[in-house]
Amino acid sequence: MTDLASVTVGFAITGSHCTYAEVFPEIERFVHLGATVVPIFSYSVLQTSTRFGEAGEWANRIEEVTGQKAITSIPEAEPLGPSKRLDVVVIAPCTGSTLSRLANAQNDSAVLMAAKATMRNDRPVVIAISTNDGLGLNFVNIAHLVAMKNLFFVPFGQDDPFKKMNSLVSKMDLIIPTVEAALQKKQFQPLLIERYQKA
Repeated sequence: MTDLASVTVGFAITGSHCTYAEVFPEIERFVHLGATVVPIFSYSVLQTSTRFGEAGEWANRIEEVTGQKAITSIPEAEPLGPSKRLDVVVIAPCTGSTLSRLANAQNDSAVLMAAKATMRNDRPVVIAISTNDGLGLNFVNIAHLVAMKNLFFVPFGQDDPFKKMNSLVSKMDLIIPTVEAALQKKQFQPLLIERYQKA
């Protein structure tokens, strides 16, 4: 087990608003274990109100629990490369849109800039997916990223195969063991899990 007290985690959050309640306790766990957690937000986190919370509400809670000012723009994220500030970046939740951009080397947000800066430093990026088209148009992007160096996935499966047959979601309470394995350049196993539980 890795001693997280000496680890600086860039915790990047994108616009899968329905999973924030699952992700937030994992951020608290990192803090409880002594890790330094640097929040990184996509524009959607800050600007979009949904039935899961008002715009910026979750961002404020995360800044409060981590005690760190969030990185919210590409210019703020760019220095993460040369400074080597982060030991690992976690993208949780990671939307299909972010998956697609990362797989195609695009950069239009603080989250993607942080991920690319960390990969440049030969350090791990951990992806916890939450996408309605994981077994659809994004399947090829997942396959591409799984095969890439320094990219690791939090175990995932179909969350609702009968109503949303293409949807894939990571098991968010496996973020920390996945990070511990990734810091040793290993993929936490098993990667594919059964999330759906029939009533």
